[in-house]
Amino acid sequence: MSENATTGFPYTVTRVMNASVARAWAAYTTAAEWPAWFGAAEGSVEIDVRPGGAWKSTLLTPDGGQFPLTGTFLEVEDGHRIVLWMDVPGAPAEVMAITFAAHPDGVEVVIDQTNATEEARDMAREGSTMILAGLAAHIEA
Repeated sequence: MSENATTGFPYTVTRVMNASVARAWAAYTTAAEWPAWFGAAEGSVEIDVRPGGAWKSTLLTPDGGQFPLTGTFLEVEDGHRIVLWMDVPGAPAEVMAITFAAHPDGVEVVIDQTNATEEARDMAREGSTMILAGLAAHIEA
């Protein structure tokens, strides 16, 4: 469970990827790589990966729209764990924890989050599943 709430609707999404921890970490923390796996608009990603550092991205939606996301890195354990706050338009701000761990088949990336409502949890879980699928496709290529 993430640190943003002691109550609510938690979820965990996990994906094992055929890549190293270092490769997964680099893709997640390098702005130039986000468009390839996160669905971000080219040139829209800014990330300052350190506690208190800001990040922003504009996601491209399947219908041709744009969806801005902004936030702050709360905790960073280099090469292992990121905890970030994010502001999602039309939803309460959320905190997400992402961990990167060695696995016999490569790297295991885990996203934990607790949401205020069941609907928000279900939407966030779907988004996290897509994020990890995109990351896996990018770093395994």
